[in-house]
Amino acid sequence: RDAGFDMELNEDAIPVAAPVRGACEILGFDPLYVANEGRMVLFVPASAVGRAMDVLHAHPLGRDASLIGRVGAAGEGRVGLRNPYGIVRVLDLPSGEQLPRIC
Repeated sequence: RDAGFDMELNEDAIPVAAPVRGACEILGFDPLYVANEGRMVLFVPASAVGRAMDVLHAHPLGRDASLIGRVGAAGEGRVGLRNPYGIVRVLDLPSGEQLPRIC
């Protein structure tokens, strides 16, 4: 939002482990808003995406790395999430408290 660029994410491309997805479905949570560990988001120039994915996939912890979206043109700083049916909804900033983590 602060940079003033719109983004669009592809819901199907976001890697969510099957047990996490199942638990979220049972409990009524959206996995994008649940506290988690072991994930990162990289912003890479379009010209470097192929090389970045090669490097990530070459490491055991990056084998599930995925291109999940793109940064678009200057706009209002909105992030949209495209679902499997092609419908885009705006992702709002998280509100309230995240679920507590047990570490």
